[in-house]
Amino acid sequence: MSEQQDPLSRRSPEPRVGIVLVSHSKEVADSVARLAVGLAAGRDSAPVEGAGGGPDGGLGTSAELISAAAHKVDTGAGVAILVDLGSAVLTVKVLLAEGDELPENSQLVDAPLVEGAIAAVVASAGGADLEEVAAAAEEAYHFRKV
Repeated sequence: MSEQQDPLSRRSPEPRVGIVLVSHSKEVADSVARLAVGLAAGRDSAPVEGAGGGPDGGLGTSAELISAAAHKVDTGAGVAILVDLGSAVLTVKVLLAEGDELPENSQLVDAPLVEGAIAAVVASAGGADLEEVAAAAEEAYHFRKV
């Protein structure tokens, strides 16, 4: 019996915009990543990584985890970084300001974490560039639920 492949391990051979999902919780970041990849089924997945929790595994954010995730998903097409709450935003802004901690062409995207992640993964899987991936994620603010 073969093991089922983790959907996050599927990677397209073509350069795609990488997506990093930053949450104060490792479980939330990883679950949103799996959800986004799962809902983009039928396409080659964009490279997606969760970067959740603090360095000790508890709640918080970690510049080191964010940087490692960004380098892992970087295929040369840019990296879109989506975050959940305030200190995650600040951590990513500091990393971007330092200039050498994140891959070149990394961008903080102003989008809701769950809906934005799904839109970003679908756009990247479809071959969109970083600007288009960011726009798709940001458009998620306008998704009406009623």
